[in-house]
Amino acid sequence: MELLDIVDENGQPTGGTVERTKAHAEGIRHRTSHVWLVRKRNGHVEVLLQKRSDNKDSFPGCFDISSAGHIPAGVDFIPSAVRELKEELGIDISGDELILCGNRDVAWDTEFYGKPFRDRQYSRIFALWCDKDESEFVLQEEEVSGVMWMDLDEAIKAVEAGTIRHCIYTEELMMVRRTVIDEL
Repeated sequence: MELLDIVDENGQPTGGTVERTKAHAEGIRHRTSHVWLVRKRNGHVEVLLQKRSDNKDSFPGCFDISSAGHIPAGVDFIPSAVRELKEELGIDISGDELILCGNRDVAWDTEFYGKPFRDRQYSRIFALWCDKDESEFVLQEEEVSGVMWMDLDEAIKAVEAGTIRHCIYTEELMMVRRTVIDEL
């Protein structure tokens, strides 16, 4: 059972916990960490897109954030982000390498496998400079079926136009873009 902290609109734990499937079934706000890997190639910034496993309970087979995950109860954003990077992509980093891009409060409803899915999450968005080729990542097969580097501006256009199968918010890519452009 995966327990999550119940949080308020500012991402602060309220003192209660909820099981992950119940949080999504009932729309209970919880926290996630999102890490976008970026690199500079040929004068352009590229972003790493993760292709979700076909066995995922939501958005199977879609392109997504480089690394993301629910934050277990009692854990904070950065330790969770560091753990997810290690688990999903085989990347060892220290938390101080993460670059804060901002926070997002997300709310949406849909259905997966005939069951309601009500997502209410407070997400902290990070960027991480990482100059590795796709073949250098060690993928967690239960979560990730592949990764792909894409020019950041092209990724934004593809998400906006729907030319790739994805579950990415344009707003989040724009947060990353603003942050990494300021870093250059």
